[in-house]
Parts: sequence; structure tokens; C-alpha cells
Amino acid sequence: MTDDAGEPEEWTVIESVTEYETPWYDGGYDLVRQPDGTEKRYYWASLPPAVVVVARTDGPEGPAGDELLFVEQYRPTVGEHHLELPAGIVEDGESYTAAAARELEEETGFRPETTVLLEEYAVATGLLRHDRAVVYADGLVPGERALDTNEFLELRRVPLEDALDRAREAPANDATIDGLLLARADGFL
Repeated sequence: MTDDAGEPEEWTVIESVTEYETPWYDGGYDLVRQPDGTEKRYYWASLPPAVVVVARTDGPEGPAGDELLFVEQYRPTVGEHHLELPAGIVEDGESYTAAAARELEEETGFRPETTVLLEEYAVATGLLRHDRAVVYADGLVPGERALDTNEFLELRRVPLEDALDRAREAPANDATIDGLLLARADGFL
């Protein structure tokens, strides 16, 4: 909306209230004065930044890049097993590429020789205060798997040509599909 002079009208946050804090996220609302002068509460959940890793590895036939590493895990929030790209929270002071290398090794037991930040973006901006990045990784070498106490993951190798179709099979999730599409659009897959 614009005012009579053609200038954009302001959105004013009157107050920001955190109603609850959990180890995973905070939740609350902002009381906002909208451009038409009315006031409304906009509810939000705030999560730490996360990273999704598109990890390309050598396949069983030998040529580099035959497969992508996925993990299969049960997601209690939705009550389903999901086939996903490795992913995790970015620790304080950590870059997205460093977080990707760490999470990949922790979840799969492989360290990347190369990481490339493909994209950083805001997720579900109508509800979440949450940034996510997609990182491409290759040149994988054996490392040390170190799952968190809440991670019960099974490593799955998926042929490159089947990866997007597998990611789109129900139940599907946004992070895996987004990661594969970005990597393909940028010419990595």
C-alpha cells in the first residue's frame, strides 16, 4: 500500500512477545500496526539456521558422481519415515559450509573435500523466523559417524538419475526437494 504521496506505508511493530521457549525453538507474536492503521497479532516460531547437504559420491561402478547420500529416519512430528538429504542445525559462529561438512560426517560417516554454498533463504516466512542453506558436497572420504542422541538414521545411497523421483515419493519434504532442485539448476547434478 502507498500513501497519497505514493510512498509505501509503514508496518510498525508495537510489541514483540515471546510466549514460550523450548530447546528447539521459541514461539510468540508481534503486535503490528498495519498500513491501514489497524492492529493485528502475527504469530511466529523462531528456529536456529539449518543446512541441507546434497552429497555426491562415487557409485559402485566407479565413476565419480553416480550416487547421492540420503538418510532415512522417522519424524515424530509428522509420524512418518522420510528419505531425506543429510541436514542439521548451524552452530554459533559456524558457516553454512562448515556446518554442512560437520553434519554430513556426523550423519553419514563421510567428509567432503569440497563444499559449495548453493543458496541461503528464509523458510515459510508466513510463520517461521528460520533461515536455511543448501550446500553441495563432493570428493567424499571416509570419516567418523557420530549420531546425536535423537538421531536414528539409516544411510541410503540413491543413484543420481533416481534421486529427484525418490525425493518426490510420499512422504516427501521441502528441504530434500529444494536441495536437489537447486543443485540441478546450478549444474551440479
